[in-house]
Amino acid sequence: MSMMHLLTHPIIVRDAAVGKSALTQVFHSDGSHFPKGYSMTIGQEICVKSVSLPETSDTVELFIYDSAGKEMFADYAAQFWDHPSAVMVVFDVNNEKSFHSCLKWFERVKNKSSQHIPAVLVGNKTDLMDRRIVTTESAKSFAQGNGMEYFECSAKSQENVEAPFKFLAETFRKMYYERLEVMKSLAA
Repeated sequence: MSMMHLLTHPIIVRDAAVGKSALTQVFHSDGSHFPKGYSMTIGQEICVKSVSLPETSDTVELFIYDSAGKEMFADYAAQFWDHPSAVMVVFDVNNEKSFHSCLKWFERVKNKSSQHIPAVLVGNKTDLMDRRIVTTESAKSFAQGNGMEYFECSAKSQENVEAPFKFLAETFRKMYYERLEVMKSLAA
């Protein structure tokens, strides 16, 4: 198979203050930047990062849409969600309310897509284990019940930050080639 450069537009959604922007910035900077202070995302922030996929010659370029988490900005942010190609729903493992909001955020993005899209649920802030409320089992069960993969990470300690992004890139690549084969068979 020849080298392919694919573009995907994952949407990252969550409640405010769960560390989603920090997660995005740590991933984007390869761990060289962790925001020290909290600044609320208003509207939409976009960052771009290429992910080389092991055992292939393909690269997936992620145009990551980091959307506002405050409810008052949800409608504004949603206007940027037309035709998402992947979704990452982030919650704080120490905040039960943020976990219970995941379905709402996931449904909002899913309703904007005309086809099945890769989806991950990410439990962030695992470095604060003494404050943990949401169990791994609960989160995995929720993810599986909604057709999502589950990952846990800590943006602050940079633990497992790349895994959900790489999973989305690999899944997007796989779906791209599957759709390409279907189109070829229909044209034949």
